[in-house]
Amino acid sequence: MNDKQLERMRTGKGFVAALDQSGGSTPTALLHYGVKEDTYSNDDEMFLAVHTMRTRIIKSPAFDSKYILGAILFENTMDREIDGKSTADYLWEEKGIVPFLKVDKGLAEQENGVQLMKPMPDLDDLLERAADKHIFGTKMRSVIHEANEGGIKQAVEQQFELGKRIFAAGLVPIIEPEVDIRSSDREESERILKDEIKRQLSQLDDSVRIMLKLSIPAADGFYSDLMDDPHVVRVVALSGGYTQSEANERLTRNPGLIASFSRALAEGVSFGQTGEEFDETLSRSIQAIYAASIK
Repeated sequence: MNDKQLERMRTGKGFVAALDQSGGSTPTALLHYGVKEDTYSNDDEMFLAVHTMRTRIIKSPAFDSKYILGAILFENTMDREIDGKSTADYLWEEKGIVPFLKVDKGLAEQENGVQLMKPMPDLDDLLERAADKHIFGTKMRSVIHEANEGGIKQAVEQQFELGKRIFAAGLVPIIEPEVDIRSSDREESERILKDEIKRQLSQLDDSVRIMLKLSIPAADGFYSDLMDDPHVVRVVALSGGYTQSEANERLTRNPGLIASFSRALAEGVSFGQTGEEFDETLSRSIQAIYAASIK
């Protein structure tokens, strides 16, 4: 673990950019960017197209460590290069931005009101490769749809069990049990979730450090006490389906909570823009998200 990166994530001002759309969500991300599915004919071409998009974002002068603390990558992006350097090394050495890796393999079918993560049989090998590529931390997502106590307990236990393995491999896990913002009993789900997270935190060895990625809560400031736990490096928020402006507005009402947006970050940028148009659009988004994150 890189102590300088750890301190940056713990105390720095800014937010975490999520550039980790995977195979299932990549066509949608490309479509939002203005790249239609008929412009690529197989997965290799699709992933090249999305890497080109991500490279354009990362190399933009708007994508600056003054505003951005870290960036979450998909495995395919980690394995590629930007200007002759691995993506993770380019982020840290050229941009001063801490690299993370999405490690989950997607969501299982809904059961007991939640979607757990699919099995990760190759996790140990992936973590070894990530460490070799100078990745600082990881991210993995499950989703809570209903206030089912047993289901939420299972989701949080799965997250923390894998999180402990990730930390033992020398990386800092971002634990992401997302609460669906459209669920009818969202506030009760968030109450159960917070209780389960606190229970898991209380059982960690003193040395263990994690991050949390959570939906912006229905009740303002609801996760403030989690930020005070000594195991928690940072609590970040996903946009969860909100527009960028609404996510930013809600974020400002939650001091200490910083953004980790994906779709909301890239809102408005497109393949057909000139370099100047692209940079200006991205800069507006980044500065607005930054302002909401530091309030």
